[in-house]
Amino acid sequence: MSRALTRYWGAIPIALAAALFGVRALVATPQLGRLAPAPSDTRDPPGSRAFGGSLDIARGGPVVIGFQSSGNGRLTVGGHEIIGRWFARDRLVLPAGPIAIRVAAPDVRLIWEPIGRRGEPEYIPSSSLSPDPPDRATFGWFAGAAPLDGAIAAALLLIGVATSCLLARRRLRAVPRDVWIAMAAVFVAACVVRWIDLSGFGQTWDEDVNWSAGRDYITNWLSLDFRPESWQWNLEHPPVMKYLAGIGAQFSDGYGPARALSAVWISLGCALLVPIGARLYRLRVGVLAGAIAALLPPLVAHGQIVGHESPSVLWWSLAIVLALGVHDDLPDEVHRARRAIRTRLGWLGVAVGIAVSSRYINGLVGPLVVAIAVAYAREGWRRQTLVDSWLVPVLAVVTLYIVWPRMWGHPFRALSESFAKLAHTHSPEPFLGSMTDHPHAYYFLPYLAATLPLLVLVGFGAWIPRAIRARDRSALVVLAWLIVPLGVAASPVRQDGVRYVLPCVTALALAAAAGWDWIAGALERRWRHAFAAVAGALVVYLGITLVRIHPYYLDYFAEQVGGTETVAAHGWFETAWWGEGVDRAVDYVNAHAAPNARVDRECIEPAHLAWFREDLWTPMVKDPRQADWIVTYAPTSHPCPLPPDARRVFTVEADGAVLAEVWTRVR
Repeated sequence: MSRALTRYWGAIPIALAAALFGVRALVATPQLGRLAPAPSDTRDPPGSRAFGGSLDIARGGPVVIGFQSSGNGRLTVGGHEIIGRWFARDRLVLPAGPIAIRVAAPDVRLIWEPIGRRGEPEYIPSSSLSPDPPDRATFGWFAGAAPLDGAIAAALLLIGVATSCLLARRRLRAVPRDVWIAMAAVFVAACVVRWIDLSGFGQTWDEDVNWSAGRDYITNWLSLDFRPESWQWNLEHPPVMKYLAGIGAQFSDGYGPARALSAVWISLGCALLVPIGARLYRLRVGVLAGAIAALLPPLVAHGQIVGHESPSVLWWSLAIVLALGVHDDLPDEVHRARRAIRTRLGWLGVAVGIAVSSRYINGLVGPLVVAIAVAYAREGWRRQTLVDSWLVPVLAVVTLYIVWPRMWGHPFRALSESFAKLAHTHSPEPFLGSMTDHPHAYYFLPYLAATLPLLVLVGFGAWIPRAIRARDRSALVVLAWLIVPLGVAASPVRQDGVRYVLPCVTALALAAAAGWDWIAGALERRWRHAFAAVAGALVVYLGITLVRIHPYYLDYFAEQVGGTETVAAHGWFETAWWGEGVDRAVDYVNAHAAPNARVDRECIEPAHLAWFREDLWTPMVKDPRQADWIVTYAPTSHPCPLPPDARRVFTVEADGAVLAEVWTRVR
């Protein structure tokens, strides 16, 4: 690096970011800029400006549409008027295609919840608007999307990542080449596995909320809009996961790009198991741990969903890597060494803060990484490291504050409102043979045992005596990594299987790899290729497991509990719990129902995921005795009262367990 570049390199990312914001301000078209000035109307609110044109309705059906305005406003969509102040909206059943729109307000932002999403209200993208009337309106290739915003947001993220790598360049250069190659191999394999049939499972329960709020958040940042009312969307969860989802959400009026990015985040978390395993055991353990994690059904499932789980796996792995390296390559001079330790603990605090800013329960990683940093301290530095560890929680809190504009004005009020929305009891689910919404504190342990493929469980079982015999720091780190995420059991949030304790799953992958390494080590006395054979057999086994349950990885249960069909039949665990498979049942009705047929969707608990043809919404009924078609979901745990003349014509299954059914009364 040249002397001038070395001196001013810190200004380069700032200048690049400023240039990107400038390009966006110059090129992006605001909502009202895509509409034409409209003649005034006596019914318009005083002091308002009117704009009109067309709105593109990509899919016909019910649309929630409205506006935000500081004063009184009037919105007309297809002849239907919506009048109000600040946050006015209504639900309309609209046909697909361009529809006339007119808005009059002192200042206004158009919002909607289009067909296919019932999350937070989204800012209507300029690409979905036209200044022309419906009979002449045209929309480009990216109608419903904002690819320029997506590209700029992605560039800003890459600038941040590149800057972090530049700051850590000396540490990164110290990583052996074979570790980098192994990490790249695990990362690519994990991404490919998740990108195959990326949306084959259908839409899941929370994706629309995360996707919509993320899109709004990215728009807010790029518009430099930090008004409190612009940050109220999905306020119960912190923002970083939604920022990551929002980047992908800008590229398409669908979940594909955001899901592809979700696969990237969790694949990075799997790849980081390579240096962790190499540090705690040896390189081949890290490689096998990364391969196992890349192919575990629960990690594949949540790597395909726009949710909190994927980045959480990444942040836990990253924080542990940083904690293990706090005392690496310290300067010989005492004061410089202490400054280096403090700096690294500070960056560790930032990593914990990013983790918390993705999901509150990720705060559990803080005590874990502090304990790791202290345990791996050099001789004579342990006490000082413990003293300086105050930097971790302090910088974690500061990071949360900085990255969430909603916190800037009234942080304590913002947090209390957020926690209040999280305090609700969830719906009942099957657990060990009974339906409950208050499962026992040990809820997650049976789920971890039931969703761990049998050969991986065998490897974990082999690790236990090895860990007991060794009783070294490596065993204690893995054990703590297994136990600490289970602290979520102290909260009322005990639901949805291993979703809230996915960091335990990566720890189990590492423990299983160490167990199989120990088994292979014993076999290598007689057969030197034993480890390669063991690792190859394990990868093939996990690949077959994925093929067997594809694409419903959320519903995977292992051989030791009889598979998904047995679990569903006995009500031991939750299946068909997040909407997976609903899309295929709805598609069947859309393909076979007569025009204006009567459909009942009341037996689908996540009914907001059931998007029928536009002509089926107006005659839709809530009594199966009046229906021509009935769609049921999770029929084992949530039976539906069906008329005696109903006959089943279509079933969606996962490993023998019924997810959804279609019934008809049409003769």
